[in-house]
Amino acid sequence: MKTRRATFAGQFYPADKNALYKLIEKIEKQEANKIDLSYADKKIIGGIVPHAGYEFSGYEAIHFFHNLQKTAEQPDTVVILNPDHSGVSMPVSVDNHDQWESPAGSSEVDHELAEATGLPKSQAYAREHSGEVMIPFVQYYLDKSTKILPITISQQNPENARQVAKSLVNAKNQVDRKITIIASSDFSHFVNPNQGIKFDNLVIKQINKLDTDAVYQAIRQNNISVCGFGPIMTLIEYAKQIADNPSASILARGNSGKKRPLDTEVVDYVSMIFVE
Repeated sequence: MKTRRATFAGQFYPADKNALYKLIEKIEKQEANKIDLSYADKKIIGGIVPHAGYEFSGYEAIHFFHNLQKTAEQPDTVVILNPDHSGVSMPVSVDNHDQWESPAGSSEVDHELAEATGLPKSQAYAREHSGEVMIPFVQYYLDKSTKILPITISQQNPENARQVAKSLVNAKNQVDRKITIIASSDFSHFVNPNQGIKFDNLVIKQINKLDTDAVYQAIRQNNISVCGFGPIMTLIEYAKQIADNPSASILARGNSGKKRPLDTEVVDYVSMIFVE
């Protein structure tokens, strides 16, 4: 059995299970009064979730996972769409491991769903953190039998997003899976906090409209450093293909300044949820 080890344990999140759970519980306690669980009453298609260190972006990330935990229709498989920060992988590829480990245990890769997508496989995950940081959250909030399907999107454009979304819809129908999509992405990187909000709002406006081309144009024309816009566009396209009237809403937003308040440049984190 090919196992993908927890490469970034001890960096982005604690390497010890007790310390990991203690940190998540601390974050939950701090955010408890801010979490809007009304979305758990709806059918959750997926969400945009930040992928920085838990002490930085976990406060936004748990808003999505807490809703997913409380929804009546739990997913069989969580599809994790992540960017390629190294820029060396294929345009799109699914992970070729059998399972992923974290300090909390192991999660099985849904090979049947992977095969049904028809997407090529690779080892794009060897030094990529943006998919891995979702695994402990999946294991903490969802049933232990929940499978995962990590997909790296290196070529980030609307055409690729539509094709990946179509492949996922076809695969979901072919193998009869209940799936939830996570688009792993941070928003503006190393900008003045006020400028970051302005930049992010340009993108969020188009996400709310579910306009993939406009998301792409906003990012390109304004040079906005949203790192996972390929996964975001894919989630938008997937939502439009499987639902008659999907919608996207902000659950939480913040930046790295909460951890480093003296920083004049921050990274922005926005957690969003897509429902029918």
